[in-house]
Amino acid sequence: MMTFEANIPSREECQTCSLTFAYKEINLLYEVAVMLTSTTDIHESVEKAMRRLKQHGYLERCALFRKKEDADELELLISIDLEPYQKKMAIYRFGEGATGLAAKSREPIVIENIHNNINYLNKMGNISTQMVSYVAVPLLQDEEVIGVISANIGKSSPLNFDEIVRMLTIVGSLFVGALKVQQTITQEKESLSELKTYYKEEMQKDYKFENIVGRSTRMQQVFSMINTVAPTDATILIRGETGTGKELIATAIHNLSRRQNGPFIKLNCAAISETLLESELFGHEKGAFTDAREMRKGRFELADGGTLFLDEIGDITPSLQVKLLRILQEQEFERVGGTKTIKTNVRLVAATNRNLEEMVRKGEFREDLFYRLNVIPINLPPLRERYEDVKLLIEHYLHRFMKEHRKMMHFTKAAMELLLDYPWPGNIRELQNTMERIVLICPDGEIQPEMLSHVLPFNYQKLYMQSDDHAMPMAPSSTQPAPKELANGPITKKTLQELERESIIQALMDSHGIQTKAARSLGMTARQIGYKIKQYGIEI
Repeated sequence: MMTFEANIPSREECQTCSLTFAYKEINLLYEVAVMLTSTTDIHESVEKAMRRLKQHGYLERCALFRKKEDADELELLISIDLEPYQKKMAIYRFGEGATGLAAKSREPIVIENIHNNINYLNKMGNISTQMVSYVAVPLLQDEEVIGVISANIGKSSPLNFDEIVRMLTIVGSLFVGALKVQQTITQEKESLSELKTYYKEEMQKDYKFENIVGRSTRMQQVFSMINTVAPTDATILIRGETGTGKELIATAIHNLSRRQNGPFIKLNCAAISETLLESELFGHEKGAFTDAREMRKGRFELADGGTLFLDEIGDITPSLQVKLLRILQEQEFERVGGTKTIKTNVRLVAATNRNLEEMVRKGEFREDLFYRLNVIPINLPPLRERYEDVKLLIEHYLHRFMKEHRKMMHFTKAAMELLLDYPWPGNIRELQNTMERIVLICPDGEIQPEMLSHVLPFNYQKLYMQSDDHAMPMAPSSTQPAPKELANGPITKKTLQELERESIIQALMDSHGIQTKAARSLGMTARQIGYKIKQYGIEI
């Protein structure tokens, strides 16, 4: 009698095999996790991980579906071994096929034989003879289905169905987690980009060319010049009285230039002491002077590739004028206390309210620097020569400050005329500050002329007399005697207007109809006399 000994593995051998397989499984999951964290292209990483699972024989084909935001449908997000047209077909409604059933039931769906099961719809096609089974595992987040991961299993898979479900659950969670992180990073980048764009627009909205208020002929000429010279790299000298908006024009030039994405650096030369101005312009090395504890870049270095705006250029000292001339000609400089020559590519826009020609004649400003700065001169007219723009500016700043301080008000006709008659010696800056003061001081509703007594300068108030109903403008002083009616009766609105009209007529007669000469004799501006001529119907 022959006996045969069965080749049955011992308990120790089974435990060793189980540990070996578990180690391989853990090692594979570790490789997948490393793949997902080693690159910013998560879609590519997920595809590589799916191919690694296929390479180890765990599956033949894998697909990751994502739930649509606005419907109970699954759309294919990532897969392997599918053609583009096949991917378009892979859409499942909740409850449709094994994939849709997994999403609807929130439970894994296992099909042991896909060739004789009606729940396997095969929308993706291309079933090979190696594909026998199908597993779909729902992916949950906060008890909500966010997707499904599925796999076609071959005959030679080393895992049983329970192990496959566990493997797909772990891998699916890693996939979804990585995609969620990438989505969050992408959204934050988009948000930061939008925020950066918003703040840039907010910072520049008052300086954009189209937002500079001005319809007068003089300002249209300025705008035409800006449009012409802004795209170039030519040095520009902006000239005008204090408060005419030289900084606004400089910023508009930068925003319309090829350097608009580069830095825009500003410096007021009159606001910094002579000893510090050189350091501000050119920077300094560590130890160059007392308190120079570290190296510091100057404005020319910071503005490299962009625009440097130097306001009050007429206030710099002769020694700095020499250094400024060199950097304009050579585009190079040295920091204070340094020997290294630094190259820079800067477009210079300078501004001044001083008479540089007179300073050159007196020897206070270098003639060669003046010509180097005055390549493209832009002359800004004072507000008294922009009569058509005064009302626009008043309304612009009124609405701006009403919105800012949450108030509602409007000027009466007499109050508006009072503001229009004012010469605004401080130009736009004075008008802006005055309008904010009006909005803060005056109550909501109509703004009467008498309310402006605390707003306009005292010297200007002396030109106005109080009548019975409201303040009326007196005519500027002239050499003409007052009409007899003023000496024989009380001053009224009618007599004041008659006085002003007769004074204007007489001045026009004396100047042979030349309005600017007549305005000068009356102490008025050309725009003021033009307005009065129209108001009183005076024929020239």
